[in-house]
Amino acid sequence: MQAVILAAGMGKRLGEYTKNNTKCMVPVNGTPLIDRVLLQLSKISLNRVVIVVGYEGKKLMDYLGAEKNGLKIEYVNNPVYDRTNNIYSLALAKDKLIEDDTLLIESDLIFDDGMFKMLIDNPHPNLALVAKYENWMDGTMVRIDEDKNIINFVPKAAFRYSDVDQYYKTVNIYKFSKEFSRTKYVPFLDAYTKAVGNNEYYENVLRVITFLNSHDLKALPITNEKWYEIDDKQDLDIAEALFADEKDVLRKYYGRYGGFWRFPKMLDYCYLVNPYFNESRIIDEMEAFFRTLISEYPSGMKVNSLIASKCWGVKEEYIIPGNGAAELIKALMELLPGTLGITRPTFEEYPNRRESDNLVTFVPQNADFRYTADDLMKFFGKNHADNILLINPDNPSGNFIPVDDVLRLAAWCQEQSIRLIVDESFVDFSIGFENNTLLHDNILEKYPQLVVMKSISKSYGVPGIRLGILCSADTAIIAKMKKMVSIWNINSFAEYFMQIFTKYEKDYKGACEKFIAEREDFEKKLKEISFLRVMSSQANYFLCEILPPKNANQLVLTMLKKYNILVRDCSDKKGFDGKQYMRIAVRSHEDNAKFIQAFRELDNK
Repeated sequence: MQAVILAAGMGKRLGEYTKNNTKCMVPVNGTPLIDRVLLQLSKISLNRVVIVVGYEGKKLMDYLGAEKNGLKIEYVNNPVYDRTNNIYSLALAKDKLIEDDTLLIESDLIFDDGMFKMLIDNPHPNLALVAKYENWMDGTMVRIDEDKNIINFVPKAAFRYSDVDQYYKTVNIYKFSKEFSRTKYVPFLDAYTKAVGNNEYYENVLRVITFLNSHDLKALPITNEKWYEIDDKQDLDIAEALFADEKDVLRKYYGRYGGFWRFPKMLDYCYLVNPYFNESRIIDEMEAFFRTLISEYPSGMKVNSLIASKCWGVKEEYIIPGNGAAELIKALMELLPGTLGITRPTFEEYPNRRESDNLVTFVPQNADFRYTADDLMKFFGKNHADNILLINPDNPSGNFIPVDDVLRLAAWCQEQSIRLIVDESFVDFSIGFENNTLLHDNILEKYPQLVVMKSISKSYGVPGIRLGILCSADTAIIAKMKKMVSIWNINSFAEYFMQIFTKYEKDYKGACEKFIAEREDFEKKLKEISFLRVMSSQANYFLCEILPPKNANQLVLTMLKKYNILVRDCSDKKGFDGKQYMRIAVRSHEDNAKFIQAFRELDNK
C-alpha cells in the first residue's frame, strides 16, 4: 500500500500563515500538519508516500527530503497550481495510483491517530471516510444507503439545508484499491478532465462513478474520532483547541469564552443557561422572522428602553437594556465612585473592572461559603464600602438570600448611604422565583440607592442574542449609563425577543419550574458520587469540592478527553485558598444523565 498526499494548493484563506509557506507546513500547536500525518503514516506498513507539490513546493521538498520517519517519499510537481484545482494535482499522479493500493489524503487535515487503521482494517477495498454533517462543515457532502454505499456526491451548488439530516461530510481521506484506480477512477478522471477541464475537484469524478449506480465505493462513517479541516484562521484556532496538549487544553477552551457551537458534540457544563425555555415557540417565531431581523437596523435606546419597560414591568426611565449584562457591568463599574464591597468567591467580572485597592472583600468563614444579609451588614458595618455587590443567588457558591432579607439589607444600605448592587441573573432558578425578584417600581422607588442587574442570557437561555438589563429609581445614573453605551447597543434579535416575550411568559414560568425539578434530581445523583462534596444551590449550577484522591484539574481534563464534556475547574478562584473545586452547570435531563454516567464510571475506577 502507498499514500498519496495532495499538497499543491496555496491556502490563501490562511492569510499570513501561508504567505511564504505551503499549507501543510502550517503548525498546529507547534507541529506542522505534514509532520503529524507522516508520523501517523509511519505506524502502518507503506511502500512509499507520494506528495503532489506546487505552491512553495521546493521549500516542502527541501524540508522533508526523500525519507522521513522511515517512509520513502516521492514527489510529483504541479507547475500550474495557481490555475488548476486538486483534480489536476491528482491527475498528475495517476500513474502512481494504478501501481498500488492507495490511501488518498488531503494535506490540510488534522485527525486522530486511529483513522488510518480504520481504513486498513476494513475489508472493503474502496472506502471514503465520512462524518455525519455538523454545522461547521463545508465542501463535498455525500448520501449513503443502509449498506453504506455512497449513492450520491453533493457538491456545494446542490447543497440544501433542508436535507442536512441525510448528509455526511467527506473527511477527504480515501482508500482506493489498485484495481479500482486502474479500471474505474483513472479512466473516468481522464475523460472528465478532457471534457470539463482542470479547474475542478477530484470528488466530481467519484460523483460520476456513483451516478452509474456503481457500488464500488463505500462509506466508512466515523463516530467519536476527532478531525478538522483547516481552511482559514478560525479553523486553525479551533484545531489548536481540539488537539491541544494536556497542559494547554483547558486554557485554549476556557479562553474562548463561548462559541462552543463550533464543537457540536461537546457538552458544555461551564456556561450557565436555562436548558428548557428555548424549547418554547418563542424561538420558532424568531426563526420565522429571521430574514427581516438580519436585514433591518434595530431601534435606538429610547424605543428599546420602552420595550424593556413593558417586558419587565418597570418604568422606562428606570431601565436600560444592554448588549448582555457584561456591557452594563462595565459601564456601571466605570461610573460608580469609591470602594466596592464584594463577597468571594464570586463572579469576577465586577471586581475585574475595579482597581484591586478599591475592593473591600468579605470571605465567609465556613466550608460551604454560606452567608446571610446579617453577615454582610456586620462585616461592612466594620469595613466600610461605598458600594456593595450582592450576587443572588451567588456565583459560584449558589448561596441565596431570601427577598425579605435582601430588602432589609437594602434599607440598611440606604441608612448608611451605601449603594447596593444586586445581580439577580440567577434568581429565576430559585424556589418561589416569581416572588423573589426586585424588579418592581415600588421596591426601586423605596430604595433609590438600589441597582438591580439581570442577565437575560442566563435564565432565559438565549445567550446568543446578547441581552441584559439594569434597573434603578436613581434616574440620574440610568440617564448617564444610557449616554455611555452606543445608540444601537442591542441587535434586532434582542429587540424582537423583548417585543414578543410577554406572549410566552407562561412558557417561561413552566420552563423555570421544570428546571427546578431537574436540579433537585441532578443534586441527588451528584451526591451519590464519592469524590464530590456537593453544596446546595438555588441557581443553575452546583459548587462541588473535589475530594482526595481526585484532583479537579485532572478530572476536568479526563471529562473533556474521554467524554467530550467541558466542566469548570474553579480551584484558582480567589477565596478558595488552594482547595479543589468544580462548578457543574445544570442542563437538560438527557445531558445530565450522560454527565452522571461519566462520573459514575470515574467513581468506580
